Amino acid sequence: MSGTRGISEDRRGTAPGARALVYIAYALPALPLAALALPLYVIVPTFYSEAIGLPVAAVGTVLLAIRVLDAATDPLFGWLADRWRGRAGRRRGFFLASLPLTAGSAFMLFWPSGEAGLGYLAFWAALVSIGFTWTSLPYTAWGAELSSDYAERTRISAFREGATLIGILLATSLPFSIGLTGGGGMHGLQAMAVLVAFLLPISGLAAVVLVPEPVNRSSTELGFFEGAAFMAANRPFLRLIAAFLLNGFANAIPATLFLYFVSDRLGAPDWRGPLLLVYFACAVLGVPLAVRAAHRFGKHRAWCGAMLATCPIFALSGFLGPGDVGAFVVICALTGLLLGFDLALPPSIQADVIDHDTARSGAQRSGLYFAAWSLATKLSLAAAVGLVFPLLALSGFNPQAGGSAPNSSEVLAMLYAWLPIVPKLAAIWLMWRFPIDRLAQRELLRQIGSGKPDPADPKALRPRSRGGST
Repeated sequence: MSGTRGISEDRRGTAPGARALVYIAYALPALPLAALALPLYVIVPTFYSEAIGLPVAAVGTVLLAIRVLDAATDPLFGWLADRWRGRAGRRRGFFLASLPLTAGSAFMLFWPSGEAGLGYLAFWAALVSIGFTWTSLPYTAWGAELSSDYAERTRISAFREGATLIGILLATSLPFSIGLTGGGGMHGLQAMAVLVAFLLPISGLAAVVLVPEPVNRSSTELGFFEGAAFMAANRPFLRLIAAFLLNGFANAIPATLFLYFVSDRLGAPDWRGPLLLVYFACAVLGVPLAVRAAHRFGKHRAWCGAMLATCPIFALSGFLGPGDVGAFVVICALTGLLLGFDLALPPSIQADVIDHDTARSGAQRSGLYFAAWSLATKLSLAAAVGLVFPLLALSGFNPQAGGSAPNSSEVLAMLYAWLPIVPKLAAIWLMWRFPIDRLAQRELLRQIGSGKPDPADPKALRPRSRGGST
């Protein structure tokens, strides 16, 4: 096996303080990555259409094409991340190689000249999308492989997702606090350009220097289609990604409708920014709660409990009406705490699912698995947009026209508050008896160490010889 020992291969030999420093160093790049992702699809369209004057429809078409490109690059970069060979290691080296493109293209996209046109937007947005995928896939795979310990993986995921939430808070507040026009000085998008262009390379380099390359547990190498066949036969993975897709769809529905709900249902458009800050700030606080719950109840049960608690809390928002901002603040705070579970626990469970594949295929392919994870995230967002907006239109909801049909506000409330409950309950049903717990994951590690699948498992898939075709 290549690479240095992971930070938790022997936890007894690593002081808790030293592990925490390594986790912080690993988590730091998540902050500028989050600050990069949110503006691309939230702030960039507004800036290029309002400040530069590009047609709104054309900007939307360009960004839709970028989303298609983004989905297509996931499996490619996931496969490349697993096959990269270099002096810095397959995770650290592939991650490090991506930083110049990601940081440089983000700076160009976020700091356009006044004469920038549609071609400028399309070119740099495409490079940002490619760079973000290239950076994030080896980065998340790196975190999944840093430790083989069931509980320690949750702590690593929690550090990364906590930094992600801080990045989202910055991306939510900084551009609007400065302003998107700037009044002759630096505008908010330029501030984000500086933040990403400087912080991503610095934090990325610090992570490469301070965080070890994880152990490559592969005993064989698979081609793309051969590996995909093993993935399709990985039942815990299929179960997990189905639950993740359902829960992501449930979360994407209110995220898509949030601005409309606050403005048109509650009649409080000035509260949109503060409510988002409350939600994400509470999510930061929810991450350590998720770690504690996972330690006590197990990762999949803790996640199920959080999803179950979210349903009645969120359902209450369907009964709110104009002026009920105070009650909605409480709902945002509570569901924000529970969002910390959605962010911290599934990636840790995913690392255990990858062990299931490694024990049977002989190849550790975290990059390809997290590419599928990323694709599921994008599909859930697209499905939410594709469902709720046509339903709103059928109800007669049309805020741009200055008025909506009489019952459209009730339809908006039902879609926002009650529709997400159905997929969340389905996700809970899938995950409640999830087969990989602490003991099962320990057995998987034993099988990986032996280099052989468990002969007592009639469904175990035996690895082929090294050097499978590509």
